[in-house]
Amino acid sequence: MKPGPDDKVRQFTVQPDDDGIRLDRWFKRNLPQIGFGMVSKWARTGQIRVDGKRVKPDDRLAAGQIVRVPPGGEQTGRKPKPRRELSEAEIAEAQAMVIKQTKSAIVLNKPPGLATQGGSKTHHHVDGLLDAFVEGEGEGAGPRPRLVHRLDKDTSGVLLVARTPGSAASYSKRFSGRSARKIYWALVVGVPEVAEGTIDAPLAKQPGTGGEKMHIDEEGGQRAVTRYRVVDKAGNRAAWVELEPLTGRTHQLRVHLAAIGHPIVGDGKYGGKDAFLTGQISRKMHLHARRLIIAQPDGGKLDVTAELPEHFAASMESIGFDEGLSDASPLRGDDAPERSKAEKKQAARAHAKQYRKARRGERRTRSTPTKKSKPTAKPGSRKR
Repeated sequence: MKPGPDDKVRQFTVQPDDDGIRLDRWFKRNLPQIGFGMVSKWARTGQIRVDGKRVKPDDRLAAGQIVRVPPGGEQTGRKPKPRRELSEAEIAEAQAMVIKQTKSAIVLNKPPGLATQGGSKTHHHVDGLLDAFVEGEGEGAGPRPRLVHRLDKDTSGVLLVARTPGSAASYSKRFSGRSARKIYWALVVGVPEVAEGTIDAPLAKQPGTGGEKMHIDEEGGQRAVTRYRVVDKAGNRAAWVELEPLTGRTHQLRVHLAAIGHPIVGDGKYGGKDAFLTGQISRKMHLHARRLIIAQPDGGKLDVTAELPEHFAASMESIGFDEGLSDASPLRGDDAPERSKAEKKQAARAHAKQYRKARRGERRTRSTPTKKSKPTAKPGSRKR
């Protein structure tokens, strides 16, 4: 979409990707240089029209409608952030991760050691490579692909990236609504006594770690549920386990497996020195997002499988595990736990917080004190 000259009224046709979006969100997505305050003023004074009618900022748009936008309104500092020029090596790195591309998504096989997003000390990450997938150049360039979920830096495997803001919203709903099916493979130390079951143990940030580490907190933690199945075992030394998280807590799989006494091989953060095997087994973490099944915005299912990274495949071969023993099928039916009232309230608070952050500078943000959790160390339940 190309805005017209600043001194002329502009008209835009709402695209299918923006069907159902609020007017203020449409501006943020398509004309980010125009602030919320200006959108509100224009709506209040009738200068914004949709199909010739007055509208409010929270009114929803439909594909095919015509949005009339008055001239001007641009705010200093709100122009779209210029895209970073990627080197040939970075473009090649991004392309090498691609498993599958569809109209709405780009599916990557993230290697271990590469962060999903940046941080204070992280400058090389998947999000920083997504400009490699922007179609077109200059003003005619398409939207920048967006992450809709994440994997830990040392976890490898399927990572879905949405091509457009609309598909990002659709996929995000699938993940938050727990209809997306994610199956992980892991090598763990020892062999669980119960070959197949459920770990139901609430998680919270561990005090004193700055939020970098999680722990089981029966009183103040958020509900966390993981299904697991032992695929094969090597005596009492190690086991190959399939995992399906029914909730999406930080480090959930790692904490749950360590809690039942079988840490993931290479996960020193939660398993300590007991998380490492002797011999030719790599000291890298052996947790891999093997398969993702998720509904696509335009209908149908997206079903993708990611090959194991080199160190994981070598460990499987060294131990004697045959990859052909599993097709990474989901471990549950449509029985993901419903959100409790507390979880729904928390999700609403998180959404409100993100909204206030987006409007920072236009009104004061408000902070909500969080309840401190009491540290406990009770393992989750295991059922046959």
